Amino acid sequence: MRASRLVSLLLLLQTRGRMTAQELADALEVSVRTVYRDVESLGAAGVPVYADRGPAGGYRLLEGYRTRLTGMTAPEAEALFLAGMPGPAADLGLGPVLAAAELKLLAALPEELADRGGRMRQRFHLDAPGWFRNPEPTPHLSALARAVWEDRLVEVRYRRWKAPREVTRVLAPLGVVLKAGRWYLVAGSGEQVRTYRVGAVLDVVVRDERCERPEGFDLAAYWRDWTQRYERDVYRDEARVRMTVAALEFMPYVFPPAMSRAARAAAGEPDEDGWVYTTVPIESVKHGHVELLKLGAEVEVLAPAELRDRFTATAHALAGLYPATGETTAGASASDPPG
Repeated sequence: MRASRLVSLLLLLQTRGRMTAQELADALEVSVRTVYRDVESLGAAGVPVYADRGPAGGYRLLEGYRTRLTGMTAPEAEALFLAGMPGPAADLGLGPVLAAAELKLLAALPEELADRGGRMRQRFHLDAPGWFRNPEPTPHLSALARAVWEDRLVEVRYRRWKAPREVTRVLAPLGVVLKAGRWYLVAGSGEQVRTYRVGAVLDVVVRDERCERPEGFDLAAYWRDWTQRYERDVYRDEARVRMTVAALEFMPYVFPPAMSRAARAAAGEPDEDGWVYTTVPIESVKHGHVELLKLGAEVEVLAPAELRDRFTATAHALAGLYPATGETTAGASASDPPG
């Protein structure tokens, strides 16, 4: 265990450069005191680790020092091959590059690790898009990805949901993200960082001008914060309902995750008739009407009044189309053949 940690500490300094004892401790999930002892052990083993004093100080390796030691374990080799995503790589125009890299990695790994990596690829497969969704065309994804990699400005013609429907913007691309089978571009627009759906991009011109990435920008952290804000802001209303336990358990299969999670979290204990009272976040009355209809007679809307009125109107309309057994519409006999 300690030998593996020493290798990890060495590789952290080699790949990231100067790091403080606290940063190393956080990365390795150990105490700062343990980091001090490990650094002393590396120095005693002949590794040129130096400590810089002062506010901007930290540990670093002697300039130019590199180790070829990777310390890759069998599980790490398996995980590396599991991380290879041929579909998204092909979308980015990197399919042949990924294939070539895997071949080189297989050739470089010891035979046992290469075999384990190959077995992992044969047994596990990642399919990112949701069910019953055709892949969204993204003809400009590779150009945007190239601009992200080269830090170049792009002029984008984009289709949005509000007027004017088509707009042209000059953006500073910061990253691309694959979410539930859809690609998104994260880019600077003026002083703000915004998110754009790549499938809505109509045209792209990659400019010669370079752009500067904001200091300390973390794509993963931005995306986590943005998705949380999006889910919170998109559901601006809520519906107070009562539903059966079966309907509550069925919600994750037919509702967006944010709606089903909130409804299940707010649900109380079933009453004596087996009904559960809860609150469901909705985008609007119209949206709530469409979504809650999926539960049929297993849910009753209590508020808001406008949404309840919509369900009342829908129930009466359905009763007219589907009368009770033995009754018919338009004066026809229940036994009469149609037509």
